[in-house]
Amino acid sequence: MKLMACNSNIGLSEEIASILELPLTDATIKKFADEEMFVEINENVRGQDVYLIQSTSKPANDNLFELLICIDALKRASAKQITAVIPYFGYARQDRKPGPRTPISAKLVANLITSSGANRVLTIDLHAGQIQGFFDIPVDNLYAAPILVNDIKYKFNIENTIITSPDVGGVVRARYIAKKLDVNLAIVDKRREKANTSEVVNIIGNVKGKDCILIDDIVDTAGTLTNAAEALIDSGANSVSAYVTHGVLSEPAMTRITNSKLKELVTTNTIKQIPNEKNSKIRRLSVAPLIAEAVKRIDNYSSVSSLFN
Repeated sequence: MKLMACNSNIGLSEEIASILELPLTDATIKKFADEEMFVEINENVRGQDVYLIQSTSKPANDNLFELLICIDALKRASAKQITAVIPYFGYARQDRKPGPRTPISAKLVANLITSSGANRVLTIDLHAGQIQGFFDIPVDNLYAAPILVNDIKYKFNIENTIITSPDVGGVVRARYIAKKLDVNLAIVDKRREKANTSEVVNIIGNVKGKDCILIDDIVDTAGTLTNAAEALIDSGANSVSAYVTHGVLSEPAMTRITNSKLKELVTTNTIKQIPNEKNSKIRRLSVAPLIAEAVKRIDNYSSVSSLFN
């Protein structure tokens, strides 16, 4: 087994390698002056099972193409099995046609990854579960929920806590965590008028005097979370925190979070934190132990799903 890291999240790759006690494969990944990408693997991978780690986060197109070129390089170097470890799967929100003459970009990305030579995909909290069906190769979709649940148990008085879904679409995800914690569930009903904007309508459930924890899979511009936090506080909530798997944090997310009624935003390190994204309200949890354990089980032909039983 070999681990290879692309450039989108070197820190996470190094953490996974440290847990597995394996070195990262020596490879050169760079751009030419004209922005074309070049990859050279500097050690023998013939006959090896290679786990290639790359989140397709911002800049999404560069990181995606880097992943594809690395897969092709490994295939041409006669790697036996190539597993694309994609902690954050970009384009996942484009999983259907929202209107006429629009693409299903998540399906296109799945086709590209498969065609480039990947034999398996390992990812975390796909935005839409049906994306697994876009691939003609095995897909292991891990859940960050156990990591979030353990942190909530440590940080909160569970007896006064209520799990809250920031919209109707996230109810299944929030209900799962509420069930694990054995607490009640509330829902923020909102109407989205256009992309990256949201309008809170009303709260379903009693949140008065409660410590509310918003659960979501992606925080992008943070409009949904900050509007939900304001609505919950206005409805009598004692405090509002948010636990989100993927911290995309596009502008103006940082400003909104700083000025919001959110007590804290807890996300994971599936996406690399850049220096100007540091914020006293944001805390990150590591998914490296989860990915490392899944890699170990895949390599040993053991059950991955039993991680979440």
